[in-house]
Amino acid sequence: LLCPCLVYGAYVFLPFDAPLLPTLSARLVYTLRCAAFATFPIVLGMIVSGISRLCSSALEPFGELQREVEIHRTYVSQSVHLFTLYFFNMAVLVTSLPQEALKLIPLLTALFAISRLIYWLSYAVGRSFRAFGFSMTFLPLLAMLLWNLYSMFGLEPENLLA
Repeated sequence: LLCPCLVYGAYVFLPFDAPLLPTLSARLVYTLRCAAFATFPIVLGMIVSGISRLCSSALEPFGELQREVEIHRTYVSQSVHLFTLYFFNMAVLVTSLPQEALKLIPLLTALFAISRLIYWLSYAVGRSFRAFGFSMTFLPLLAMLLWNLYSMFGLEPENLLA
């Protein structure tokens, strides 16, 4: 319930609009530029993972990892997988959105980045707390996927492969 409320509140109350994007290629470039900001938590996780691996007391580089190193490595791996799904869904989503709704692209990008950071912090605190951060990432992704499938098969079945 929190994700739709956050996105709707930001959509209504934040004072910015998406630029005029009349062509499909301009929309895809806009999505690509927004998606670059969503990689910030992943790059930050890679940096912290590298630092924690350098500072760990493990003498063998291919030996068993300490919990702190494993947390960061798992976070980066899962974030890369989720980012791939996120990016492809955003690229499809931007093709079916009207111009007025293109403000959703940076808002969903910000939600992805913030929710990955929340997941990382809650995962470091304890494994039982990570469901909140994961659901903030996965549920908007699932909503985008469902909307994309609906818009492809329900709204425009004649333009499915066009």
